[in-house]
Amino acid sequence: MRMSAIGGRTMPAVLQRGQWLTIRNCKTVLVVVHTIPYAQRLRDVFRLLESDFRIQVVFTVAPHPLGDGIAEYLRQLGISTVPWNQAVSAQFDLALAAGSRGVHQLRAPLIRLSHGAGHIKLLREVGDPSRQSSRTAGMLSRQHLLHNGRVVPTAVAFAHERDLEELKRSCPEALEAATIVGDPCLDRITKSLPHRAAYRRALGVEDDRRLVVVSSTWGPSSTFGRFEVLLPQLLSQLPQDRFRVALLVHPNVWAGHGSWQVNSWLASCRGQGLAVLPPEADWEALLVAADYVIGDHGSLTAYSTAAGIPILLTDSPDREVAGTSPAAVLASAAPVVSPAHSLAEQLRYAAAQYWADGHRQVAETLSSEPGRFHRRMRGLMYRMLGLGEPAWEPTTPIAPLPPSLDSWDWPEDGVAA
Repeated sequence: MRMSAIGGRTMPAVLQRGQWLTIRNCKTVLVVVHTIPYAQRLRDVFRLLESDFRIQVVFTVAPHPLGDGIAEYLRQLGISTVPWNQAVSAQFDLALAAGSRGVHQLRAPLIRLSHGAGHIKLLREVGDPSRQSSRTAGMLSRQHLLHNGRVVPTAVAFAHERDLEELKRSCPEALEAATIVGDPCLDRITKSLPHRAAYRRALGVEDDRRLVVVSSTWGPSSTFGRFEVLLPQLLSQLPQDRFRVALLVHPNVWAGHGSWQVNSWLASCRGQGLAVLPPEADWEALLVAADYVIGDHGSLTAYSTAAGIPILLTDSPDREVAGTSPAAVLASAAPVVSPAHSLAEQLRYAAAQYWADGHRQVAETLSSEPGRFHRRMRGLMYRMLGLGEPAWEPTTPIAPLPPSLDSWDWPEDGVAA
């Protein structure tokens, strides 16, 4: 087999590193993307390599059951990808990933990042028929960090120092690879707060209307499965001349069921004024602009605590949530939706009982390096690349101005806008 082809397919020029390239002798960084949530987190990382002509960034899409829509998402960012089978056959100076599937095949030092607010959802160990074994969350799990007894990532980037204590219990072999970098979403929300009025204008929310953001994570314990009751109740009880309701559904729901199906399930609610944001939407500005959040144990509800607004929880499935996670802390501080009372009344109660200190405590569990993610993350990458950092201070960008809520209408022919 010639070096310029793998599996009968021509190898892209960026992998050949030969005569086809204009800028040569670069350090190469492979960005491994599995799903839209992983890609959204990785954007905060690979953007730190912008403007550096010493570095060539290469992207690949790793196989994942919830990877639907990721190719189009990357195309919208202007990103070209190399095939996964060719990416794992090539050598790179560094690899970045927010997921664990297949990364043991990479031929590069790997930085593994988390992709949400802490480590919320408990995982069952593979091959546990009793389903009663000790359970850990997300990137703290041995099954996500080890392959054949070997620690796969060269560096594991955590948001909070308490994660190290959990790691000591769940996977002590990975402690030497662990480093604390903070949380980019928390930093961006915090920096964007002074621009709240601009976000509301961009969304088309008038000054005399309250914006209610409803958020759902994915999986059988999420709120999405109860939307056929909750959403009509919410839309019928909140006067449209005083409230605007917007929905954020986890991208894994869209990827798992398909965009047409999700839009179909929500079609009648759209007709009653519900704004449904697509899975690829930037959501931080929406949280900053909101007056209330109604959410479950997902990351977006936890991030809402940084926006300083009242929160109503739809539920908190204790058996599915890590006890030290931001979601668990929030469950002890926020009121829970009751089907016996009107939602307008419950929103007023949440506002009257708003406990700023309790929300601040939740926000503090999201990062032990607030405001420093971009500085610490860039430093980690350049150390692993063996390069000096660019002579400018990396700063946290504010959330971009969102499109109007009315721009997300679903056409009558059922094709997502």
